[in-house]
Amino acid sequence: MTTISCTPAAASDQAMWGKVLTLHAHVERRLTQALQRKHGIGLSEFRALECLVQSKAGELRMQELADKVGLGQSSVTRLVGRLFSAGYAFRDLCPGDKRGVYAVITDEGKERYAEARGTYSEVLSAALNTAGATPELAGTVQALRSAR
Repeated sequence: MTTISCTPAAASDQAMWGKVLTLHAHVERRLTQALQRKHGIGLSEFRALECLVQSKAGELRMQELADKVGLGQSSVTRLVGRLFSAGYAFRDLCPGDKRGVYAVITDEGKERYAEARGTYSEVLSAALNTAGATPELAGTVQALRSAR
């Protein structure tokens, strides 16, 4: 009778992935709280504004924004709706394809992003430092930082 055992590599991969997910949850929670408290925006809104600011013309097709932020089509539609309600972005039709829709950042959206960017950076570093000081996540944080 042949038995199949869990290979050390698979177990090691699962343990490593578990640490990455734990670190991710820790960092995301801290970022979400700080952005909401200090700037009145969520983490997804911040990331969408960042993508729009970094795009050439301050605009992206909705599907491209969804891909960059890691959301589905309906979720990014709601996200852009929230940005529109706040005055940070608006929807525009593609000139060559009337079915295509762009998300376009406003000047107010650029200002909100610029204000929140420092908070994001500071909280990200602090969250990684805190996680890096714990024995269970120190190696993960060190590995990520050395991969820069």
